Amino acid sequence: MTQVPEWLPLREPTFLILLSLARGEKHGYAIMKDVDELGRGRVKLSTSTLYEALPRLLDQGLIERLDVIGAGVGIREATQRRPGRPRKSYRLTGTGRRVLEAETDRLRALVVAAQRRHGGQTR
Repeated sequence: MTQVPEWLPLREPTFLILLSLARGEKHGYAIMKDVDELGRGRVKLSTSTLYEALPRLLDQGLIERLDVIGAGVGIREATQRRPGRPRKSYRLTGTGRRVLEAETDRLRALVVAAQRRHGGQTR
């Protein structure tokens, strides 16, 4: 099993990108929209931030790229829109899933500690 502590703690945008991919593969724009929703509008990824993060996550082996013709549309529609160019989608690797789970556990432990210290009060 791959050791994950070297990646922890994750920066919030990185955590949200991995969390976005937890339910399955997505293309870049779908990741951006999902991160906006997951972050409740508080975390907005710019295109440049996302496309700087994706190569880093690929290099770290946390995600993998899939070239999918049409990703979500029929092949005919896909080739009419972008002939000859597959749409790039991304998904978590096994290591990425373990890192996401470890970071989620770390954050959960922090929330429990905060609730104990604060007397269980939450906003």
